[in-house]
Amino acid sequence: MTKNLGLHETLEAHEILTFKSLCLTKSSTMSSLVQDTELQNILLKDSRTGTQDIQILQEILTNRGEQQ
Repeated sequence: MTKNLGLHETLEAHEILTFKSLCLTKSSTMSSLVQDTELQNILLKDSRTGTQDIQILQEILTNRGEQQ
C-alpha cells in the first residue's frame, strides 16, 4: 500500500497537526492552573492522547512519500 498524499491532503494534515498542537498547549497549561482534581485528570488525559495523535500525524507527514 502506498502512503502518498496529495497536496490538499498534506495541507489538511498540517492543519490538523497545528490544531492538535494548540490543543495540547492549552490542555498542558490549564492542567497546572485548575484546582478541581477531576478536571485536572481530564486535561492530563487529553494531553497524553494529544501527544500520541501528534506523533502519529508527524509520522504520516514524514513518511508520506515512502511506499510500504
